[in-house]
Amino acid sequence: MSRVFITGSADGLGQMAARLLVEAGHQVVLHARSAARADDAWRAVPQAQAALVGDLSSIAATRALAGQVNRLGRFDAVIHNAAVGYQEPRRIATVDGLPHVFAVNTLAPYVLTALIDKPQRLVYLSSGLHRSGDASLDDLAWERRPWQGTAAYSDSKLHDALLAFAMARRWPQVLSNALEPGWVATKMGGAGAPDDLQAAPKTQVWLAVSDEPEATVSGAYFYHMKPHDTLPAVRDVAVQEQLIQACEGFSGIRLPD
Repeated sequence: MSRVFITGSADGLGQMAARLLVEAGHQVVLHARSAARADDAWRAVPQAQAALVGDLSSIAATRALAGQVNRLGRFDAVIHNAAVGYQEPRRIATVDGLPHVFAVNTLAPYVLTALIDKPQRLVYLSSGLHRSGDASLDDLAWERRPWQGTAAYSDSKLHDALLAFAMARRWPQVLSNALEPGWVATKMGGAGAPDDLQAAPKTQVWLAVSDEPEATVSGAYFYHMKPHDTLPAVRDVAVQEQLIQACEGFSGIRLPD
């Protein structure tokens, strides 16, 4: 049995992954951005061990969430599932003055990775849209660029893949991978999304707990449990390090060795 923490598991793919894990006998801790959402999550997956609360748009709240996770003891796997979509029509600033999309999709996974006691496995949800992301990493806070919601989302999903590959290189004792679940009919994806919704949560579950040789790798990118191509910049160590340094600057939190 594995212990798995899943961010953003009040609904959507996070909740679906949680259900698959508890049905297979694993111990799962859920997460939501508010107490009301956490209650909803626990009602949906009552076999879960706990449902933690933390607003990932806030650096302080994300730091506090990491503390909650650590007080529960070490986890075998952390699935960085939480994300906001590309529908934001303008740059919405967080309490820290950062774009909402960047704060939740990029900076929060970095902060949690840095502060949660090292698990055996890290799983980051990216997207096929990462291939449209800006690998220059210029103006991450969208202070100079005219706002484009889809571009901001694509950038953030590129960042998630970069984080996964950076951690695979920096922490060789941890299995760290990224995946794209496909464009599926979740609240974020929309009712007309064409990919297989039932297949969408399986890869993150597989990477989190499977002992199959294909799943016990590190520094790989998957689509439906198969290795998949990435934007070449994802494997560029200089780009990975540029993102790590930027996240450290925004958060004030250093990634441990």
